[in-house]
Amino acid sequence: MSRRISVVTAVHAPAAHHLADAYKSLLEQQLPEGWDWQWVIQEDGETDEVAPHVPDDDPRVSFAQGRPGRAGMARTLGLSRAAGEYVKVLDADDMLTPGALARDLAALTVNPSLGWATSRVLDLLPDGSTVGFDQDPPNGPIERGAVLKHWQAHDFRAQVHPATLFARRDLVLALGGWMALPASEDTGLLLALSAVSRGWFTEETGLLYRKWPGQVTSHPSHAEAEERAARMAVVEARAAALEALDGWRFGTA
Repeated sequence: MSRRISVVTAVHAPAAHHLADAYKSLLEQQLPEGWDWQWVIQEDGETDEVAPHVPDDDPRVSFAQGRPGRAGMARTLGLSRAAGEYVKVLDADDMLTPGALARDLAALTVNPSLGWATSRVLDLLPDGSTVGFDQDPPNGPIERGAVLKHWQAHDFRAQVHPATLFARRDLVLALGGWMALPASEDTGLLLALSAVSRGWFTEETGLLYRKWPGQVTSHPSHAEAEERAARMAVVEARAAALEALDGWRFGTA
């Protein structure tokens, strides 16, 4: 039986039509011999609008629904079906670039002391053009706690993108999965992982991050000041508390 990478996708009805592009990007992935992926799709809700967009002829794909609770809860519910040694985030409206999974896998198998990996991301705009990020770190390891320090110093913006996250499944479970927040739940997990383990950044583009009017982060409520401050406060407090637990670390420096 192949060793597996569990690609976890939370989806709600407005984004369901993008699943076809996400699936196409998975089909283009080439992994080392003995490895394969499974795609765990979890609907944030119980509608009839998502299932028609889920591939029904690929045994590597599973689909389930649950009560609506935002993306963090959907992804964490999806972990119940994640059988792989590693978990890869793939939002329903995004696309992996060719080779992304293999590069993530190589980073963690070659460096067993690392707990997670991320990669360069390009924003995919509605006109088909792309825009990069001007604060990417160097290709290579990211030291424990470095993401939190950068995030604190740059108006709560990390130098690596949580939508590209690839992590050891047991470590994700030990940290409780994604945070129970209406947004920034992926940043919360990224900072928690960084607080307890070293990570990796790949300078090659690993994700096309689609920008479109229906995405959750484009809604005005995402930037509402009071809620944003509360989200950032609890994300920061969790990461700082984990960082302070010197006996709770993954791997070695």
